[in-house]
Amino acid sequence: MKTSRYARGLQAAFTGIALLGSVTIARADIKDYKFELVDQAVQAGPDKVITVRLMNTRTGKPVPDAVIFATRLDMAPDGMQEMVTKVTPMPGTEPGTYRFKATLSMAGRWQLSLGAKVQGETGTVENKIVVTAQK
Repeated sequence: MKTSRYARGLQAAFTGIALLGSVTIARADIKDYKFELVDQAVQAGPDKVITVRLMNTRTGKPVPDAVIFATRLDMAPDGMQEMVTKVTPMPGTEPGTYRFKATLSMAGRWQLSLGAKVQGETGTVENKIVVTAQK
């Protein structure tokens, strides 16, 4: 009698493990995230604000609370990658937006390179966005 109880218990345990093993958790891939510009163009000059939105491309929803750890702003699109300016993070105005203050010393195309960690995901979101500075 005890043997059949143990056998049934083991069978139930193995069935449970098999069922749990067949369940896959739908997780996003780090490639499912991208930064996009809120405004395509800004005025050239000191203390200009560039706003970007981090989007989950699978859901179409903005991603709040990402940790931005790498920023660079240069004129690489116009062949002047040595023309670099300082980028200062600022608080976003709505969930999923990230703002940066920079001095855009001349009109032209500036490349904003960003690196971010998304909570709950492994890997790094890396994007290069072109901002046009107008006179």
